Amino acid sequence: MPTQPDFNLEAAHRYFSADCFNRTWEFIEKTSRTPEEEEEMLRLCFASHYHWTQRPDCTASNLSIGYWPISRVFALLGQADKARRYAQRCLEASQSEGVEPALLGYAYEALARAELIAGNRDKAQDYIEKAHQAAVREPDPEDRRLLLADLASLV
Repeated sequence: MPTQPDFNLEAAHRYFSADCFNRTWEFIEKTSRTPEEEEEMLRLCFASHYHWTQRPDCTASNLSIGYWPISRVFALLGQADKARRYAQRCLEASQSEGVEPALLGYAYEALARAELIAGNRDKAQDYIEKAHQAAVREPDPEDRRLLLADLASLV
């Protein structure tokens, strides 16, 4: 096996980080999924995150964005502990300097969703309140609107 691929590895990571994220999102938006689609959705969210971590331009914001769908997918699959685990990683990345308030809000949204799946309504409400606080600090009106809409879907 050659030590260097015969293609641009950096370009491949750029392509697959975004493509796998977008394909994951398509599955997330479906109202119902087959077991095979659920497996594919899970593979895609991890693949997206992996490719992001291999990019030289990967930032804490990118890691936050990458951990969020992993948490969301596990929440959709009813696996609260794993959803919580990746939501916590999302939060850790989101607390880094320079990360947009909306991403911090989405980390709290992911934690709230995980707690709702686990049946911890009070804890989820605490996270929803923290997400709202982050939304207020988000300067981009569209990002703020999207976050607030996602939070409204939790109630």
